[in-house]
Amino acid sequence: MSYPFQLRSAADYEQAYQSSVQNPELFWSQIAEHFHWHKKWDAVLTWNFEEPKIEWFKGGQLNITENCLDRHLPAKANDTALIFEPNDPKSATQKLSYQALFDRVNQLAQVLKNNGVKKGDRVAIYMGMIPELAIATLACARIGAIHSVIFGGFSAQSIADRLQDAQVSFVITCDGAYRGTKEIPLKSVIDDALVQCPFVEKVLVYMHTHTPISMLKDRDLWWEDEVAKVVALGNPICKAEVMDAEDPLFILYTSGSTGKPKGVVHTVGGYMVYTTYSFVNVFQYQEGDVHFCTADIGWITGHSYIVYGPLCAGATILLFEGIPTYPDAGRFWDIVDKHQVAILYTAPTAIRSLMGFGLAPLEGKSLSSLKVLGSVGEPINEEAWHWYHEHIGKGRCPIVDTWWQTETGGILISNMAGITPAKPAYATLPLPGVQPILLDENGTVLEGNDISGNLCMRFPWPGMLRTTYGDHVRCRTNYFATYPNLYFTGDGCYRDTQGNYRITGRVDDVLNVSGHRIGTAEIENAINSHTGVVESAVVGYPHDIKGQGIYAFVIIESVHGDADLSKLDIAQTVTRLIGAIAKPDKIQFVQGLPKTRSGKIMRRILRKIAEGAVDALGDTSTLLDPSIVEQIVKGAEL
Repeated sequence: MSYPFQLRSAADYEQAYQSSVQNPELFWSQIAEHFHWHKKWDAVLTWNFEEPKIEWFKGGQLNITENCLDRHLPAKANDTALIFEPNDPKSATQKLSYQALFDRVNQLAQVLKNNGVKKGDRVAIYMGMIPELAIATLACARIGAIHSVIFGGFSAQSIADRLQDAQVSFVITCDGAYRGTKEIPLKSVIDDALVQCPFVEKVLVYMHTHTPISMLKDRDLWWEDEVAKVVALGNPICKAEVMDAEDPLFILYTSGSTGKPKGVVHTVGGYMVYTTYSFVNVFQYQEGDVHFCTADIGWITGHSYIVYGPLCAGATILLFEGIPTYPDAGRFWDIVDKHQVAILYTAPTAIRSLMGFGLAPLEGKSLSSLKVLGSVGEPINEEAWHWYHEHIGKGRCPIVDTWWQTETGGILISNMAGITPAKPAYATLPLPGVQPILLDENGTVLEGNDISGNLCMRFPWPGMLRTTYGDHVRCRTNYFATYPNLYFTGDGCYRDTQGNYRITGRVDDVLNVSGHRIGTAEIENAINSHTGVVESAVVGYPHDIKGQGIYAFVIIESVHGDADLSKLDIAQTVTRLIGAIAKPDKIQFVQGLPKTRSGKIMRRILRKIAEGAVDALGDTSTLLDPSIVEQIVKGAEL
């Protein structure tokens, strides 16, 4: 299929960007025309960042799954929609055509309806990276249920927090999942979470690992049994629910600067238009290309660039269950050659990890099918960029260094593959339709180039969040209150002499660990719940693989036995309450924390200590007890 809104030259980009700024409503309406709508919109855009209230294509009616599946069937029914590469390389690959994917989504959508799920109900999905995860998200969208995918690495307590916040009535899970040499017992983790969630009515379980599990009568259902009931009735097509453009599509929880995760809400129409538009343009997708995004669907990258954007574009997606180092560090490259991957979209953490194995895992790998490389999740450092470009792309594949967030829905700043220039470690230029602005701490707009400031957006785009679930005030406070009438990203940024943007990291109390945003308050709450802990402060520090590591300064009443064992106990508490992704890399026991006389912890000082920059601590005379800093420096894990 052709993409009339695909830009094909630098001149196209310049013209589109000017058009998008001069007349945004006309620009986006012309793109939206290329999708299937039951009813066209009454207004392209109404917005007010003060409340905030953002509405795109208001009055328009559609179903996103008809754009992902139904509309492709006349021309692409037998084309491959999804390739599944299992964790074990000896296991058989699965391929689903657009027709097969359509059929399976319809089956599961009917299963959901048969079990009482209706439009507006919240459905939580906690599964491994298998085709059924993508099928489950699409089945929810087909009947208008709001899905909330929870990453398979989260703990029972983190799951319970999310289920309670969204008041989820239905859960979809697996018996277990494979991840390298590990088998993750997903159903038993769900069972532990549901002790706190009596409002959950049904749990649908897909058998994948054949792990022994507990199945409760009247609550737990086998996926296969429920699908068999639908098949017995002749596989009726489940009619797609007609949705308003501003109806919620999904809730995705992300960490913030407070201890409670916030549920970012994305809506049907604008999200569909933006993810498809950005996918086609950033990656310069061409008919028949195999697109391999290595993210988990439990994160926004998987939502936008494994499921919705590519399928709306009629692309072939590759879903990988495993990890890049199992059974060896050549797994990604084996997959690329085996499936003739054209686009590889992965995280700097993965690239840096694979760099550490040297070039031996690349021996005998052709990689000749690759056309575009992508980076996502955190800024990529220059060393990793050059390694990726030289050894994976063989110097001929453009690298798109994409900057965006859970809240933005899709890529906002990136070069476009082969269309606009790349610059190592820079996200480069905003996509047409995106209007970035830099401000200083006082809210003064920083004009011109060769400047650094806080990155904001001055105008809405269709893929942006609409609210935080059940707490609109929190949405306003987090994103729209810091700078009036602007969306504040929470990131610092440098704009070079050519106008290219380089993200310099978070400016709030949120860490970016291996591309996953984790609030320091959330980790501190977990640490403080451990017996004997009086208080803690968590900061980030440079980490060779993860980008940012987690450094915890902890005041403890007394160490029982071995101090190292106490640290392991605290780390285990964090893992149990949040998940392994939040486990501190370094824990330092301290007598006190550097505080102002008003009781505020001076995290700036702790960051410098964690970074090893003890000669740049600055003025400590305003602290309640400056001697505390000397004690911390002496015991620091540098």
